[in-house]
Order: sequence, then C-alpha cells, then structure tokens
Amino acid sequence: MATFFGEVLSVYSRAVEEDDDELDENEEDEQIRRELEEKREVHLHWSPEVSESLKSGNKLQCSNFVLAVGQNASSFLSVHILSTANWDTIGRASAWNERSRAVTGQSCEESACVFYRHKDNPTVLICQVSCYVAEDQLFQWTEKVFDCLQHRELNVTVLSDTSVADYKTADYLGGSSAPFLRSLHTSAFGDQPVCQSLEQPNIVTGLPAAVLNHCQVHRISAVVYQCYSDVIGPDSVTMETYKPVLTKLGRSIQSNTMRVISRYVIW
Repeated sequence: MATFFGEVLSVYSRAVEEDDDELDENEEDEQIRRELEEKREVHLHWSPEVSESLKSGNKLQCSNFVLAVGQNASSFLSVHILSTANWDTIGRASAWNERSRAVTGQSCEESACVFYRHKDNPTVLICQVSCYVAEDQLFQWTEKVFDCLQHRELNVTVLSDTSVADYKTADYLGGSSAPFLRSLHTSAFGDQPVCQSLEQPNIVTGLPAAVLNHCQVHRISAVVYQCYSDVIGPDSVTMETYKPVLTKLGRSIQSNTMRVISRYVIW
C-alpha cells in the first residue's frame, strides 16, 4: 500500500488477525473439551479373574443383578444381604465429575460403585452406588456395565432413594406418609411388584432411569423400586421401607442357588 509521500506500507488486516486468534482459541477449546471428556470417562476395574474372562470374549453369567442407588438403598443391602460372608468383591466403577472431586475423607474405592458376586451362585450380582454419576456419564455407565453381562434370562432390580419433595400428587401428602415405596418396570418384567406403580406425572431420573431405559430397549426384565423419604442421609426407618423387596430377592437368590446345585448333582 502506497501513501501520498511515496512510502510503501505493509498491508494490515485486523480481520485476518482476529480470525487467527479465533482459530487458536477454537483449537485450544477443542483440546480442553477432549481432555475433559477423557477425564469424565467411566472406568470399570474388575478383579483379575473377571478381567481375564472378559478379555477372552466371555460375558459375566448373570441371572439376577441388584443395583442400589443412594445411601439408604446401599445401606439396606449392606445390612440385610451383604452382611453374610457369601459375597466376593469382583470390581468397581469410577466416574470423575464435579461432585466426586469434592468428596473428602473417602478413598477411591469408598466413593465408587462396587460390584459383588454371590459365592454359592456366581450368577447373582450386586452393585452399590455410593458415588454421584453425572448426567453426561449415565449412558456410558449403563452401556459399559451391561456390556459385561449376559442378557439371556437376566433380571434387574434397582433400589433408589429420592426426596419426598419430588413426589407429585393432587392430594395432600402429610409428613407421616413418608417414607413410601413406588415401582416402575419394563414391559419384559413378568413378576408382580411388591408395591403400587409410580403414578403420573412422577418420573424416575438419574442412574435408575438410565438402567430402566437400557433394559426396555434391550427387552430385559427390570423393575425400579423408588423410596420417597423426608430424611436426607442414612435413616433406619427409610431403610426398612425396602424390606418387602428383601423377601422377593431372597427367594430369587435362593431358587437360583438351588438351580446351580441341582446342575452339579445331575453331573
């Protein structure tokens, strides 16, 4: 570019510089996004025996998968089922997110989802979820876990804690009504739930909803028992609300154990 005095000046365009800066920022944002996605990925950590079996292309043989989501649901399983010596810890799932990184005083194992397998009947699995699984992690958690399980003749039971404040009803709900249990199941579920169905417009959210949706799509028999409580945190009264489920679970575990024993007797 020439001036009236004959000087030659370099051509400068602010638009070009802004485009370059914007391109650098986009690349930097993309890199940060990729790193964050990698950090928020759900990881499954199985025992050496299970890992070896999965690497060989095998699935975990599973007739009953019990999932407890929340402090009271997890504590209920610890007290009434896992307190016996008939369970082995076979793995855990970890998910880093905005809530899990804020947890203090807990080890990685304590804040994760832990998987247990029945010693007498290895087809019965339990998972206690004591960590928060973020919305963007729900799909991959469900896909990764169920990808390890054999779907044939699989029955899934989910115990879930939620606040009674989330329960919608046209009638007045007094404090004495809580805690109470409601159920929601897939079309493949052929049994009778231990409580009445969840009324509209109430919905199931979070990990229980992700598991139920996955089971519905893959035609897996599944039921969610959602406990509505007015107490935040561990509560013995809330835990007792799950007791009707215990009888059905115990009967199912026992019948499957007898089935396994009968196979050995036949052979």
